[in-house]
Amino acid sequence: MANPPGYSLARRLAAGETVYTGWCALPAPIIVETIAREGFVAVTIDQQHGLWDTAATADGIAAIRAVGSAPIVRIPLGAFAVASRALDFGAEGIIAPMINTVADAKAFVSAAKFPPLGERSWGPTRAMTLAGISDAKQYLNEANAATVTLAMIETKTAMANLDAIAAVPGIDVLFVGPSDLSIGLTDGKELDPHSDTVEAALDKIIAACRKAGKIAGLYCVNADRAVACAKRGVRFLAVGSDLGFLRAGTAAQLKVLKS
Repeated sequence: MANPPGYSLARRLAAGETVYTGWCALPAPIIVETIAREGFVAVTIDQQHGLWDTAATADGIAAIRAVGSAPIVRIPLGAFAVASRALDFGAEGIIAPMINTVADAKAFVSAAKFPPLGERSWGPTRAMTLAGISDAKQYLNEANAATVTLAMIETKTAMANLDAIAAVPGIDVLFVGPSDLSIGLTDGKELDPHSDTVEAALDKIIAACRKAGKIAGLYCVNADRAVACAKRGVRFLAVGSDLGFLRAGTAAQLKVLKS
């Protein structure tokens, strides 16, 4: 089914594109707008570890959409009600952390998808306004296909349940949190998102996605990592962060001034 107007993320992924998203922890709509204007086709608002509250998230989603980019929200741990709320604000994708079991995945889908896949409550007035959709029935009929659920794989338990999570109807992407995965797979002994252990787990996740017809996603520290993992079959990749961009740009200018 075609995506409603104003929804591009699901369409890009369905078409086989590799999607790179900017990642934003700082709660300022002008920051997400600027990152979108620079050319990211998707921008992620991080409520889990970032500083975004509800009002800033709603404004940030509108700012991203105004540029023609796709807004994505990572919700706090276990806050599935926030998924529905962010979708009502106009988010095109929801990233949910620590999806460790089939029960977790089903709870996520329940909040993020309308029946028959889930039990999302009706209230997308702002989303329809931002997308230019006036027909409520059209939105209802097309929203499940147009909005993307990204289940984070970050623990030993999630790896043990990988195929079962990937098989849950309504889960669209398995999104790897490599730092937490490195901690979880070593029982807290190591923090190394690029370790051999994490690399082997990433290969398993990519294979599970291919088997289930789902999409593999990954948080990447920088563009070089993102490009390398795209060649391995990862098709949704977060690149760096707004704070990292700010630090790198500032450091580059200061290096010249001090030379």
